[in-house]
Amino acid sequence: MAWVRDWVRSSPGTHIWLLVIGITSLVIASASEGLGQFLVHRTSSNIHQLNEHPLPSLLISGFWIERPSSFLLYVVMFELLHANVERWTGTTRWLLTVGGAHIAATLASQELVLLAIEGHRLPRSMTHVVDIGVSYGLAAAAGLLTYRLRPPWRYGYLAGVLIFFGIPLLTGATFTDFGHAIALTMGFAAWPLTPAAAEGPPPEEHGRDPAGPAAEPPPGRDPESRQER
Repeated sequence: MAWVRDWVRSSPGTHIWLLVIGITSLVIASASEGLGQFLVHRTSSNIHQLNEHPLPSLLISGFWIERPSSFLLYVVMFELLHANVERWTGTTRWLLTVGGAHIAATLASQELVLLAIEGHRLPRSMTHVVDIGVSYGLAAAAGLLTYRLRPPWRYGYLAGVLIFFGIPLLTGATFTDFGHAIALTMGFAAWPLTPAAAEGPPPEEHGRDPAGPAAEPPPGRDPESRQER
């Protein structure tokens, strides 16, 4: 249908990312258990892989999910978050935000793991923890999307996002939960990259649509063994 084609064309980065995740999920689903375990460890952005292959592990880890059965859920999340942010800010600014958040949150969370290992609070085996997934980018997109919504919807959405990411952080947080908090904060901090920022202070202070006059309305954890995100 025409509207589907137009939607995909308006957010190409989101859908290319989804396509790659779909392919890698099929690879995991069709691989033997041993091969599947090898792949998720080899593509992880854990301490071992960051030391051995820093750039590839940072980039590749964002294109794999450990449970292929979760792919449809990620499709929904990508369409609700990434696609709307990409359409609003443009592909370059969207990629700068979510890509930067993925890299920063990965490095910061793995530094926390390293400090915990050195302080004997985590076993040394955590240097090989499975750390793959796309949730850091999703957290950044969720933060940035706050500015796309109009009051009072913005405040309800903001409260929901803070509760969703805040509860795990306050109740036995894992390194992934810290990563989510970092990525979400980077999403909030990316306000200057939005079209509405060109209008001045946050839109509610002027009573304006946060998306600007030309914007379109939006369409409708075992912590010591593996952390998919």
